[in-house]
Amino acid sequence: MRTAFAHLAEPPALAAVGIGVHGPAGRVDEFLLPDLWQLHLYGYAADLTVNGTAHVIRPGRVSLVPPGTPVRYRYRGRSEHLYAHLRLGTAGAPRQVPVIQDTGAELAALTAQLRQALAAWPDTPQRAAAEVWSALWRVAELVPPRDGTPRSAHPAVSAAVRLIEARLAGPLTVPEIARAVGVSHNHLTRLFRAATGTTVVGYIRARRMARARHFLRATTMSISAVAASVGIPDLQAFNKACRRELGAGPRDIRAGRSNPRPPAARSTARAGLGTPGRAAPPAPAAPSGPECRRTP
Repeated sequence: MRTAFAHLAEPPALAAVGIGVHGPAGRVDEFLLPDLWQLHLYGYAADLTVNGTAHVIRPGRVSLVPPGTPVRYRYRGRSEHLYAHLRLGTAGAPRQVPVIQDTGAELAALTAQLRQALAAWPDTPQRAAAEVWSALWRVAELVPPRDGTPRSAHPAVSAAVRLIEARLAGPLTVPEIARAVGVSHNHLTRLFRAATGTTVVGYIRARRMARARHFLRATTMSISAVAASVGIPDLQAFNKACRRELGAGPRDIRAGRSNPRPPAARSTARAGLGTPGRAAPPAPAAPSGPECRRTP
């Protein structure tokens, strides 16, 4: 077995979190967990066979093994790993995850998450489950998914999206974003359109308007405060943007009298940019100026 299909749309139910110590009592372990997934983060070298398929364990590798799968470990001495045993639900589309893979630059973050889960277990199992859930998503996104699962965006696009979300309240330009994520302006433009079906400017505009609609409907913030919080402090420009993108002015949106345009997040969801539980952004209007201009 080289890959597993894991449903990650809902939190796992943890059965155990701990540090496994192997080797001193015997160099070989053979077992299976009939009803539980096994998540292991390794700090040693060993050999692993999963349902007849041989794998190599090295420090910094992580494995995810489905329930009912026979495993065989051959240790080379005292061996310790962080582990979580858990049940996964069936909601959402499954993610195809390698049974074992290198964590690379994510090793420190994964180690911290599993150690936080260990510290929380068993006194606050909900906190432990949240840490393990986040770790599972991190593991699932270490490499691009294989055929049959949604494709992840190019790393530069994912980094650009994170930066945009963090800086919606301030000025943003495509050249600034491109420099921050380590690619050229033109290359980011091409990557972004291929991944999302829209321009960087259009995406920024759509996310600002989605956030503005949320603030207008869900809070009592003043309209001027909402405008400033989404990076459009000029009230006249904000009013025009609301009418253009959301189909009504800010007061009508707050009163529930807007006629929002159809969402245009299908391409971003296909590209792996969507966030579970977050509403899709409204359809961005075609940009009215060069990509490098500051967006309102």
